[in-house]
Amino acid sequence: MIDTKRTVDANPANGLRTYPGDAGEALFPLGGIGTGNISLGSRGELRDWEIFNLPAKGTQMPNTFFAIRVAPEGGEPVARVLESRLRPPHALSHGYHPLSGAGLPRLAESELIGTYPMARVVFRDDDLPVRVELEAFTPMMPLDPENSGIPAASLTYTVTNTGDRPAEVVIAGSLINPVGGLTYDKFGNLHYAMPCGRNVNAFRRDADVSGLRFSSEKWAPGDLNYGSLSLMTTAPRLTVKRAWLRGAWFDFLQEFWDDFASDGRLTDLGYEDPSEEHKTDTGSLGIVETLQPGETKTFPFALAWYFPNRMNGWHEGTRDTRPGRETIRNHYATRFADSWEAGAYLLNRMADLRGRTEAFRDALFGSTLPSYVVDALAGNMPVLRSTTCFWLENGKFLGFEGTFDDGGSCEGSCTHVWNYEQTLAFLYPSLERSMRRIEFLEETDDAGKMAFRAVRMFGCEWQWGGKAGPAAADGQLGSVMRLYREWKLSGDGAFLRELWPHAKRALDFALPHWDLDGDGVLDGEQHNTYDIEFYGPNPLTGFMLLGALKAGEAMAREAGDGEAADGYARTGAASAKRLGELTWNGEYFVQALADVDAHKYQHGAGCLSDQLLGQQLAYLYGLGALLEEDDRLKSAIHAVYRHNFRADFKDHVNCQRVYALHDERGLVLCSWPNGGRPKLPFVYSDEVWTGIEYHVATNLIYEGFVEEGLTIVKAVRDRQDGYRRSPWNEVECGHHYARSMSSWGLLVALTGFRFDMAAGVMSFAPATEADDYAAFWSTGKGWGVYREFIDPSDGRPAFAVDVLGGDMSGVTVHARGRTIVL
Repeated sequence: MIDTKRTVDANPANGLRTYPGDAGEALFPLGGIGTGNISLGSRGELRDWEIFNLPAKGTQMPNTFFAIRVAPEGGEPVARVLESRLRPPHALSHGYHPLSGAGLPRLAESELIGTYPMARVVFRDDDLPVRVELEAFTPMMPLDPENSGIPAASLTYTVTNTGDRPAEVVIAGSLINPVGGLTYDKFGNLHYAMPCGRNVNAFRRDADVSGLRFSSEKWAPGDLNYGSLSLMTTAPRLTVKRAWLRGAWFDFLQEFWDDFASDGRLTDLGYEDPSEEHKTDTGSLGIVETLQPGETKTFPFALAWYFPNRMNGWHEGTRDTRPGRETIRNHYATRFADSWEAGAYLLNRMADLRGRTEAFRDALFGSTLPSYVVDALAGNMPVLRSTTCFWLENGKFLGFEGTFDDGGSCEGSCTHVWNYEQTLAFLYPSLERSMRRIEFLEETDDAGKMAFRAVRMFGCEWQWGGKAGPAAADGQLGSVMRLYREWKLSGDGAFLRELWPHAKRALDFALPHWDLDGDGVLDGEQHNTYDIEFYGPNPLTGFMLLGALKAGEAMAREAGDGEAADGYARTGAASAKRLGELTWNGEYFVQALADVDAHKYQHGAGCLSDQLLGQQLAYLYGLGALLEEDDRLKSAIHAVYRHNFRADFKDHVNCQRVYALHDERGLVLCSWPNGGRPKLPFVYSDEVWTGIEYHVATNLIYEGFVEEGLTIVKAVRDRQDGYRRSPWNEVECGHHYARSMSSWGLLVALTGFRFDMAAGVMSFAPATEADDYAAFWSTGKGWGVYREFIDPSDGRPAFAVDVLGGDMSGVTVHARGRTIVL
């Protein structure tokens, strides 16, 4: 087994990134697949409450925080909010509202160590006679979406008595009841007419689990506002205040803090009625422990939520109740009856769920790959558990492209954006297969035209610009390639046979629809991921076609359709030859247009970073080189790096959206090193997208340019430093953008991982050599760690495969010129 201690050591020398309390963008998401998130900030605060089936960036929950009181024997007690100090600017028009608790004493410093899916916050304060740390996570383990989809977070404070006297320690969590919705007036007060009301905060004790359940009597079980939260613990010694003072002005905060700070015991005020209409209550749950000098104890909390109902469609906030747009439940509602049940599930199975989450984290962060590569892998896993994605009670998994601050951005599991994503496919392949079923079984019509945004499944017609929507050439062809990937990752022949007839229609649609002169190269109006149409032969769709034909050939043979397979092989060979003739300029591949300005938004002679996307996907999926002349592939991808990677952006002119600037480094989407820039080039050409940066880096690694590929990756992660941008939120057209999950391809390329679960075979050929090598791997059947080392018995290189989850029995592994059977 690999050494896992390094993954929980905060020493920066091991490559782990730490984020001080002033790193305001270091926001660590907590939440499961399809459950929404709450973010843990570097000060130890909870924010961005995105658990109500809507994104909610920047939101704070009133009266919601944890606090500690320490009373050393014979000494003065100390009470603090368990957050480090608020950071400037402090420029609010009316100062901080009492609902923020900003006027309460806080700790001097904090530091967040994030090894997604687990985080640790270390607090420091010389006036506090104990040492405090927080561990926070939501269970996450590969191939187990159910236990990675729990609507809850574990929040465990560990306290060590650093003094020479016994000390009583109380940690209390306070939470407002938000069920029904909170709104504010211009002064920052809770609005007199906000929608919530008749809210109930109830103390409950079941076996070893106790806590507060926050609900409402106002909403019917099918209403979009229906739901509950629970703050729970397994600790035996508790103190509880079900509801803070229902007083005027700021009495609520004064009474709570005086009550808590005076003796560490919370006084229940005896309210038995629900809150009034348009009002709500805050409740507090405290754990009481006595620590001897040098003793350490844990204060375990679980925060669980349950808001089961969402719109059965893409626009969550519209309250559209037309037929076919009725509410539908989240998948987690099929497992749990309410938040209490979800929290109890987490607490009662904590040892197993935490252990398996730790095993995954340690396998990932115990890698000997460069730390910024692991950072890129882990940093984009939260997309799967963000509000970008949702998982319905019927089992369907769907995703926007990203999110606005308060809503989904670009609906439809957009095929041309999700083309780039690899993380879901390798970690939760059953959910990825759900996306393929939607694309081919519901969104592809009888002619083979695929709606590149999934809307037909909700009873809507596919529209684009007010008329019938086009097919997306790159998205549709990419879906064919991804079907091949899902088959090879899972080895599920029945799945392939179910979808192949529909995929065949989609592939057969491509040439007659987009190849207008019949030479095997697409040259018609080709809608693509830049939200425009390319015209004429071009490498983006050209290589996507080659990859789809090669995948189609293999799938047709598996399905017993030799005639189709032979046809795809012939077409692919002719297409590859002709594509090279038309688009190769001696250094890289270009768009073949006689007049680049005849159509708006083309790239013409430009060096397109995406020119070898189809080739990169072919490498990842085990389809190999799509052209016989490998030198052209090497030359083209190196040209992308040489011409499009910027060491800084001081002089870069970009009249489009800006994602990198000033002294930052990054890869632009296109450049024109030989001139020929169109008057109006395609609309995103001067931008920097992390999803494309990662896939170009992956392709560079495959072609042997490892240093260049790693340079790009490091540039991306340097920009996501917790100050300028979040390490766990890479944006493009929205937060938690799906394209960023192309980062997982780096792992596949660097390990030289090949997989074929249909044949029961996998292999490794790392791109870099080391006497002590370790890296994570996963398929649809299992996951674990691949290791290379020097065998002490004979001093020769050797390898081993550790299976940490799933069942890989009988799978053959090739590496280092040797073969083993698991």
